[in-house]
Amino acid sequence: MKILSLIPARSGSKGIKNKNIKLLNNKPLLSYSIEQSLNSKLINRTIVSTDSIEYSKIASHYGAETPYLRPSNISGDLSTDLETFSHALNWLKEKENYVPDICVHLRPTHPFRNIEDIDKMIKMIISDPNIDSVRSISEATETPYKMWRVENENSLIPLLKEIKESYNMPRQSLPKIYYQNACIEVIRTETIINKKSMTGDNIKGYIMNYNYDIDTEEDFIRTENVLKFKEIISGNKKKVFCFDIDGVIANIVENLDYSQSTPNNKIIKIINRLYERGNKIILFTARGYVSKINWEETTKKQMKKWGLKYTELIFGKPAADFYIDDKMLSLTDLVNLSIF
Repeated sequence: MKILSLIPARSGSKGIKNKNIKLLNNKPLLSYSIEQSLNSKLINRTIVSTDSIEYSKIASHYGAETPYLRPSNISGDLSTDLETFSHALNWLKEKENYVPDICVHLRPTHPFRNIEDIDKMIKMIISDPNIDSVRSISEATETPYKMWRVENENSLIPLLKEIKESYNMPRQSLPKIYYQNACIEVIRTETIINKKSMTGDNIKGYIMNYNYDIDTEEDFIRTENVLKFKEIISGNKKKVFCFDIDGVIANIVENLDYSQSTPNNKIIKIINRLYERGNKIILFTARGYVSKINWEETTKKQMKKWGLKYTELIFGKPAADFYIDDKMLSLTDLVNLSIF
């Protein structure tokens, strides 16, 4: 089958200037999507759709085709994916008599993708001729069952009404909700051309447990930290890793009663592997900072019981090469990226 990967990379980003070619760990952002596309076992053509000669040269350098420049009238802030894909398909048919069977949409703002996810989604649409498109989705951290619309004089109207007073129910008892994470989209060409839609009517979801869409400077920092972390893990140079206990190693407990803490065994396994590779592991905690209760012995006993290997335990915050806490760089990032 003819499977085309299209990577849209317009030059007029407002939030972050030239975001699509901004260097991420010394490589332009769009290069990651190009490399992923080229490494797919099923995609047999990779094109970058851009309105910029500079972007076009960069994309070509990393192996993508750039047979045309996208017109400025479909390269603005309000331009749609449908316009971009329709233009590409019409141009390819007119100039090259090329019509792909399937289009794969890879946004350059997603530097991390498992290539096997791309191929699995393509196989999904190939296996069922009734499927119009497949979209990658992730579980939402906030549930719309507890969301509201604000109408006249601050009156609250529930966003969803299918469950009576869902806004008063425990979150755990509500249905899981997923959002489209804009990482990978696979669409039949006939859906785009004939139905004039990027989804069609029969849409399948592909669940992912990761999402690295870059939209802000903070997203860049977080993502670059993960890349640097990955490079260090794969190298021989030893580093100092500093891990917050609560929220990383131990699950959060209510009322600051740390005697009731439970371990995050997946994270502990990763930390032990870091330790076994010769890295220095420092644990830090703010336990007792507010209550003035001495949690030192309890904490040491917990670490021993949980089988955690570490170099030093500090009540406070020491100096380190990397801080892994529940704010910026998290071990969940590393687990999702399958670094270990």
